[in-house]
Amino acid sequence: MNGSLVGRATELSRLVRVLEAAAAGTAGVALVGGDAGIGKTRLTTELVAEARERGFRVLVGQCAELGDTLPYLPLADALRGAEPAVAAAAAAHPLLGQLLPGTETAPQAGLTQQRLFGSLLGLLNEVQPVLFVIEDLHWADRSTRDLLVFLSRMVQTERVCVAGTYRTDDIHRRHPLRSVLAELKRLPTVTSVELGPLGTGEMSDYVSTLGSVAARDLGLIITRADGNPFYAEELFAALAEGDDLPDGLASLLMSRVEVLSEPGQRVLRAAAVAGRRVEDELLREVSGLPLPEFEEAVREIVSRGLLRVHGQGYAFRHALLQEAVYNDLLPGERTRLHAAFARLLTSPAELAHHHLAGHDLAGALAASAEAGRQAERLGAPAEAHNHYDRALGLWDRVDRAEELAGETRETIAFRSAVAAADSGDNHRAVTALRALPQTSEVSERLAYYLAEIDHLDAAVVAAEHAVATASDQVSLARALATHARALMWTPRHAEVEELAHRALDTARRAGAKDAETSAQLILALYTELHHGLTKAHDLVRLVTTERTGDLAMDLRARFHHARIHYDQGLMAQAAEVADAGIRLAYETGLNWSTYGTELRFLRFLIHYASGDWDQAEAVASGFAARVGTIPEATLSSFALFIEVGRGSPAVESRLEWLSPFRHDQFIAYMFRGLAAEHALWKGDPATALDHVRAALGALVAGDAASIRIAAVGLWALAELGTTDGADDLLATARHAAESGIVGERVQMGPEGQAWALRAEAEWHRVHGRSDPELWRQVAGAFSFFPYEEARARWRLAEALLASGDRTAAEAEWSRADATATRLRAEPLRRALADLARRARFGGGGTDGLLTAREQEVLGLVAEGLTNKEIAGRLFIAQKTVSVHVSNILAKLDVSTRTQAAAIARRDGLIP
Repeated sequence: MNGSLVGRATELSRLVRVLEAAAAGTAGVALVGGDAGIGKTRLTTELVAEARERGFRVLVGQCAELGDTLPYLPLADALRGAEPAVAAAAAAHPLLGQLLPGTETAPQAGLTQQRLFGSLLGLLNEVQPVLFVIEDLHWADRSTRDLLVFLSRMVQTERVCVAGTYRTDDIHRRHPLRSVLAELKRLPTVTSVELGPLGTGEMSDYVSTLGSVAARDLGLIITRADGNPFYAEELFAALAEGDDLPDGLASLLMSRVEVLSEPGQRVLRAAAVAGRRVEDELLREVSGLPLPEFEEAVREIVSRGLLRVHGQGYAFRHALLQEAVYNDLLPGERTRLHAAFARLLTSPAELAHHHLAGHDLAGALAASAEAGRQAERLGAPAEAHNHYDRALGLWDRVDRAEELAGETRETIAFRSAVAAADSGDNHRAVTALRALPQTSEVSERLAYYLAEIDHLDAAVVAAEHAVATASDQVSLARALATHARALMWTPRHAEVEELAHRALDTARRAGAKDAETSAQLILALYTELHHGLTKAHDLVRLVTTERTGDLAMDLRARFHHARIHYDQGLMAQAAEVADAGIRLAYETGLNWSTYGTELRFLRFLIHYASGDWDQAEAVASGFAARVGTIPEATLSSFALFIEVGRGSPAVESRLEWLSPFRHDQFIAYMFRGLAAEHALWKGDPATALDHVRAALGALVAGDAASIRIAAVGLWALAELGTTDGADDLLATARHAAESGIVGERVQMGPEGQAWALRAEAEWHRVHGRSDPELWRQVAGAFSFFPYEEARARWRLAEALLASGDRTAAEAEWSRADATATRLRAEPLRRALADLARRARFGGGGTDGLLTAREQEVLGLVAEGLTNKEIAGRLFIAQKTVSVHVSNILAKLDVSTRTQAAAIARRDGLIP
């Protein structure tokens, strides 16, 4: 590599800006694309040097042209080449430690991929600031692509920079990286850098850095290189060696290979079969040369710049050179070399690759089956699925297939289906499982995945078959638990309780801890819906007292335990359990698994509900506003609670980004409900009512979420001064409070009960009846929720003013204002300030707002008298009455006599 970077100052400065942002605490991703040889690696090498100067730890890993054969190859490559401190930190994470040399791979409990991702995120946090470079993403395996997406979306405030390179000329229309790049480039944290050809002047400067060259040859190189630095280097080398310049890059590259001695060519051909990199000892064995002759051949190759020393082996200076040499091999030569590597390798994934390329189908089947099992243990379900499918594809072409695979065809197919589901493809898993003999184990998994994709009727049928065909108590326990789960949201939900109890008893007798926990959680959910939160809490508490060995189940149990505390209004207890669950998720690398994420969502809500708004805002700052998927939109929507409550200017942007995802039921509830509140705070009740109607249209009749939405709708109607639709909204709230989706009465927790009370109070307000006692009940019901309690006391103060109890009204106002001030709930503070201004709280009573004469005039205005009639009643001039009325309208900040009378009655300014 020459010492200076030519013609890439603009591109490098963009990459350095990403690095600078990461150093300041805003993580980022840079994707560098360009044709082969255009200078991607040279550019990232400069970035690496810049990062080291700035004190960054650097990890560099490279993908290989083995497709999905070797999962997480660049991550393993990066960790193996990491500095000792980083390698030691990685070894402390068991799943990352498996990727280090000399580490035995042990079986892992489920959710291995999520645990691996979480472990890597933990490592990056520990060693930050860090630059992680992944080269040649066009060759990345599925799990590495998933890892890139994970890091791009999840690193937010960490001092982490991720950089990836890829060949644009290899990204054809159906290339698996193409959709990933399209998805990532929409993210605000991702910077895309495309390298084009160098210009004529830049190419001239670049070639001059390679050495002295005659003017005629310089012009020839620039013309032939077409702006590609690597091509220019090869042309320069060929001219320097006195060769003619052949047509085409492949011919040019091979012309440099052909000048090697016969042993040198032999060694280089073997290296090309190994791939981009190869260990010294392995290359010597495959070449078949005596050690002195081998070393002389390697020295020749390295001196000509075709291979470079890399660790304990060698690497091709450029992937194009490896491809050219490989493609030049004769078919038989290629087969024999692959077979030679297969005899010496121990990695199942590499063995499978070389056996297949060497036409050893039996070896390929055996290695593929073992590679699938290894990928499972490494947490690479997509690769496991591919390996198993390859073994299945070879099954009928190989004798003694079962003996070679070490398992039956049905077992391999079952493993393949489960791996497909674990990689997120439940539909493929369902298809594969349906093709298998329906044993209890197969039917149970089929039922589970069918329930996941909401095919509940088919899930129930499969679960019933699993129960009927169970051959042992463990299988029966799991089948019963899945059957109960499948029935939960169907018209047969009444059967769930008995089934769950039966599953629980069976699991305990069989010692099947996972099935026991699953049954207990299903029973708790059923109990919560039908018998109340207290009984459900007792059931869940038992599950969280010990670990089951199934981490997903343990986290699920802790989530529901914390959630039930939250639903009971027991915020301190909910926080304690949620924190314990989050610690467990972090310790096991599952902080980004489904329930690891759900626990953090819940923790945000606990902060929000208990009045710890600064902490809630800090958590919400990690919920990216610019979203591209439903899970991201779901996460983002939670931030609206705190942003709307504090009147943040970020609300409008977040709502705009969430808008395309309003078809999702949960997002519709969050988006519409909080957009309605935002519109109300801005004084736009008509828009708020539109959001309320859209939200209720998206929710299932009887959904408890309807209560809050209906209450907000009634607030909007009160502001609009109309009763049209109020009865329907109250009926919606009452129906949801009295019945659930399952069609039976559901016992709500304190928050649901409080919102139901608020809906009743808002309905009375719509009809002009501000009942202090009802609003007092609402405030008391929200006693565990400071913000909502303060909003209720705001309305209570208004109701007390309207009833003439000014002293009590000011006391309630003061309590609400203190809470709003502490929370920095600006919209509520403004509403309370407006009430204080109109009621003259703290300003010496009513006389501070209206004079005695103005109060007399206002009282007569409220009776409906004209100016002339008021003048006659008070024995003053009609013009004087007009002045008083004008002053009253200005002080009350209204434009009509009717509005003035309404505010005066509401705020107690007149008897």
